[in-house]
Amino acid sequence: MLKSKIGRPSLKTVLKGSTVAGLAAVMLSTGVPAYVAQTYANPVTVNAPQAPSFADVVSAVSPAVVSVRVQSDSTPVSDDDPGNFSFNFGGRGLDQLPDDHPLKRFFREFGGQNGPGGKGDQGGRNQQRADKNPNRPHHLRPTAQGSGFFISEDGYLVTNNHVVSDGSAYTVVLEDGTELDAKLVGKDSRTDLALLKVDANRKFTYVKFADDSKTRVGDWVVAVGNPFGLGGTVTAGIVSARGRDIGSGPYDDFIQVDAAVNRGNSGGPTFNLNGEVVGINTAIFSPSGGSVGIAFAIPASTAKDVIADLMKDGKVERGWLGVQIQPVTQDIADSLGLSEAKGALVVSPQENSPGAKAGIKQGDVITAVNGEPIKDARDLAKKVAAFGPGHKVDVSIWRNGKAQSVAVTLGNLASDDAAKAENSGKAPEQAQPSTEKALASLGITVAPAEDGTGVAVTDVDPDSDAAAKGLRQGEKITSVNNQEVSSAADISKAIEQARKDGRTRALFQVQSDSGSRFIALPINEG
Repeated sequence: MLKSKIGRPSLKTVLKGSTVAGLAAVMLSTGVPAYVAQTYANPVTVNAPQAPSFADVVSAVSPAVVSVRVQSDSTPVSDDDPGNFSFNFGGRGLDQLPDDHPLKRFFREFGGQNGPGGKGDQGGRNQQRADKNPNRPHHLRPTAQGSGFFISEDGYLVTNNHVVSDGSAYTVVLEDGTELDAKLVGKDSRTDLALLKVDANRKFTYVKFADDSKTRVGDWVVAVGNPFGLGGTVTAGIVSARGRDIGSGPYDDFIQVDAAVNRGNSGGPTFNLNGEVVGINTAIFSPSGGSVGIAFAIPASTAKDVIADLMKDGKVERGWLGVQIQPVTQDIADSLGLSEAKGALVVSPQENSPGAKAGIKQGDVITAVNGEPIKDARDLAKKVAAFGPGHKVDVSIWRNGKAQSVAVTLGNLASDDAAKAENSGKAPEQAQPSTEKALASLGITVAPAEDGTGVAVTDVDPDSDAAAKGLRQGEKITSVNNQEVSSAADISKAIEQARKDGRTRALFQVQSDSGSRFIALPINEG
């Protein structure tokens, strides 16, 4: 009995063993005991609104965006030129080094010569220049790299003028790495736009310009380009401002985009979410030299007109009035009796210009053209340019407290842009104290100018309004309220007349080495 008890396990032992075996099986199949797994919490899930994806836009437009590589003529320094380098490699010239020598390879590939005085590269990279010395060798060297985009299936593409301006050969690199030669159709420095053409037996993916008047501050945009030569790169941001003037030219009207645009993105497009080009990236605000997320794009509306002209005949012609202008500030408006600070103040008409021939004078404020009000100096430049050369326009001006009108036949800015106002004024030597007379209420001291025109500013109180407005010693005051002055007495007389007319400021025309300008100074004291 005892032996049999020991040889046969009890029922309790059998049940216990089977339970352990079953639990082991569960653990092997799931990794966690079933009764333990049921005690775990569910993973966190969030049903938040998803951020917009730009993938569809990017995949559609990327084939139309290209990298633009530019090369320019470069003439090697001749052996006879002073300061050129001579090479001596252990008593041997460069041409005596083995063909596989790294130095010889380096100068062959990057120097464009087999060595000083050696023959040019026979691979076709060096060409003869048609200049005064056609036998002097030269080669093409990379000078710039930017971006661009196709606007037609037959190969017209847009980029920046500053990308191609110094080039003599152009290469376009497509998204798939294909390299194609391009030719320059035309360029426009005033809007920083250029048009290239690729001739190839294929159809190109192209994009169209948007109606940027519908682009609002806060809209999402996508910038596509080729910064640093890395290949196609995409960044996104929003339109943060319209109508930015960054001081690059008379037609500044940039769209500000808060996106990471870097060097090499120049000429690349900024798209809306419909895949339309709202602007062409042309400049960045960069205190550090790199992107800080503030970029400026040429509006599509400007680009469309310029590119159409370039495609037509390779140039852009604009209406030309021929007057030097500056904005009308509230101080200037008060000094002239204008009700609001609008219009463009004529600093001086250029000699023999359309404006001068029509009778526009310095000190006039141009308030409208063909009945369209002029908001500021930049607005005048854009409106006049848009009319085109040869157009006869009606120019409304404000002169001597009255509104007048003159008819002007606009000139051609494309041919007449070399005409510039001559600055004949020369800063005079400081006058002798015996000829000085103080204008204490203005904080300036003046003396008759040596050339007999205007009065020389010999001292400016640093705490005065005149100093705050930029008047400096050595400059000349040539007129006050459009009345020519040649002495302190003339200035006092003009100021007194302004007071009688109920004005609180007087308009001073100031001549310096950098040109002529107007400033308005308070006259309600003294």
